[in-house]
Amino acid sequence: MRQFQLRVATAEDVPGVRELIEASVRGLQVGDYSAAQIDGALATVFTVDSQLIADGTYFVALTERGELAGCGGWSFRRTLYGGDGQVEAIEPERLDPALDAAKIRAIFVHPKFARKGLGSMILAASESAAAAQGFRRLEMGSTLTGLALYWTKGYREMARIAVPVGNGERITVVRMLKELPNVH
Repeated sequence: MRQFQLRVATAEDVPGVRELIEASVRGLQVGDYSAAQIDGALATVFTVDSQLIADGTYFVALTERGELAGCGGWSFRRTLYGGDGQVEAIEPERLDPALDAAKIRAIFVHPKFARKGLGSMILAASESAAAAQGFRRLEMGSTLTGLALYWTKGYREMARIAVPVGNGERITVVRMLKELPNVH
């Protein structure tokens, strides 16, 4: 029996996703970012991206009892990372699957469900959905915390970006890329 069930997120999920993101960041990213960076990021970059939910490309993972355990998704829009509260401009332009890389976006797991394969499950569902829309390349802005997982899943580091999160603070986000195999 599967431990988690994925479904497409809806607007009704936003309050729970917001709480999950905060629990995930405060519980899992303290070794990679300072308290000031985390506070700033939770107000800006690590916020819900309502465009992903409206586009139907964001998933929530639920336990058998219906508890929100994780979230994440992908996008056919230009924005690489962030949410509704980010300091930098959001880039809502649509991508061309023949030319552009789909964006893997905003994967967060509640600390009590960490290291159970949930991040991998959300990532695989996001990659499959993007591939089904014709994308052959994937790109993401990973936190330092997510690097180890994404390296094992075939992503390679392209650049490190200092992302403003307010109050003069910045966090390091790692731009990563993955080529999908050609399926005939």
